[in-house]
Amino acid sequence: MRSPGKIKVLFASAEASPLVKVGGLGDVAGALPGALAEEAGNELDIRLFLPFHADIKRKDPPLGLLGTFSVPYGTKAFSVELFVTELQGLKTYLLDSEVFNHNSPVYHGDPALDGRKYAAFSVALLEAARFLGWQPDIVHANDWHTALAIYALKTLYKEDPFFGKTRSLLTIHNLPFNGYGSEFAITELGFPLSSDADLPDWARLTPLPLGISAADQIVTVSPNYAREIQTRDFGCGLHEYLQKNKHKLTGILNGIDTKIWNPAVDPYILHHYDSKDLSGKAQNKAALQRELNLEENPEIPLLTVVSRLDYQKGIGLIFDAIPENVRKSWQMVLLGTGAPDLEARAADLMRQFPRKIVSLLRFDERMAHKIYAAGDIFIMPSLYEPCGLSQMIAMRYGSIPIARATGGLQDSIINYQKDPEKASGFLFTEKTYEGLVNTLNSAILLFRDKDAWTRLMNNAMQGDFSWKASAQNYWNSYQELIKE
Repeated sequence: MRSPGKIKVLFASAEASPLVKVGGLGDVAGALPGALAEEAGNELDIRLFLPFHADIKRKDPPLGLLGTFSVPYGTKAFSVELFVTELQGLKTYLLDSEVFNHNSPVYHGDPALDGRKYAAFSVALLEAARFLGWQPDIVHANDWHTALAIYALKTLYKEDPFFGKTRSLLTIHNLPFNGYGSEFAITELGFPLSSDADLPDWARLTPLPLGISAADQIVTVSPNYAREIQTRDFGCGLHEYLQKNKHKLTGILNGIDTKIWNPAVDPYILHHYDSKDLSGKAQNKAALQRELNLEENPEIPLLTVVSRLDYQKGIGLIFDAIPENVRKSWQMVLLGTGAPDLEARAADLMRQFPRKIVSLLRFDERMAHKIYAAGDIFIMPSLYEPCGLSQMIAMRYGSIPIARATGGLQDSIINYQKDPEKASGFLFTEKTYEGLVNTLNSAILLFRDKDAWTRLMNNAMQGDFSWKASAQNYWNSYQELIKE
């Protein structure tokens, strides 16, 4: 039994907004620990551990140097400097070392380099806890980058009394990104080949499967994604293993920062509004139409896309669907960057239909807020989507999502075709542009019914997508782990 007092949680991540963000993991790690601290109050001591990336150094946050410690590296060792700062009131540790940092990017894009960086960081963060004299009750790792910390607890640190009572939880944000190609770095650090006979051979020296195998509990970022990864289509070769170990697998839907994403106070939009008074939304739509040289007309539905331009996001389906609908009355604004061929298609569509389609091929936080506030329909036909945050933001702003019924999209959107009275959006199941075209036509038709569309907007805006529910579920998981 653990001693009475606060539950101590070491929360490990590769990124955390606003210190450093590349993708959705940064949003989660930047928000969830703080939400957990608020939810659990004095019963929880949660601390965030990050690599001291060059991106963080450039921001020059206020920090203090706590000291230097040594980390075993096979038969050798390497040195790590430990800094402390605060992230939204949360004690945050930044680990710096020539081995896993050296002013490198957050992700090299090279499996061997990234493998070495995060394998070393996964061991270093455990040694950082020892250096601090802070024994974690739970190590909470996120994705493949820190999954090896959990595997280390069951192998390299198996007989270490400092971690003798430490439990582990691994959150899977995106299963296909598993760290494959890290084999040399893993063996160089002294990790043994996994002895778990249920793991496929390729997975026995791959970070995420090793973490999955060793973790006391596995959480995906939505309940539906937890079910999907147990199937051949979504399991990335681990579906049979996950089926066998489903007793320790669950799904908790992510949230969004409802202070940042709030049309009632958003500093990036011209006209504030809420579900009780939607007049500001119409004014934002008119303002964006004027700014982007589109016809200023409230009766024309404004379709919006704010996304990384990636085939996984279903962007190809959107571009295939547009010619099928081009004769109908609508406008579309797209914001994002990504695959060069998809950027080229977006630019080409804008050239073909200059008064109908606007493609903004850039990252632009301010414009994203303006698009969410102005749009009528938000298109998100992802081929797979572990959770998704954009659909939640869109609904918060009264922009009705059209999405594929997959992962967190299915968990967060109530489908109009199934429950018109409670609906908050539209879902379709087919991985085809025809499925998108048919659903888009249904939404555009309903847009003409102002009473029905207003009810849809109200339903969407009143949904609770804050981190509170997620934090409560994670807090329950922590408590269950400690009881076990």
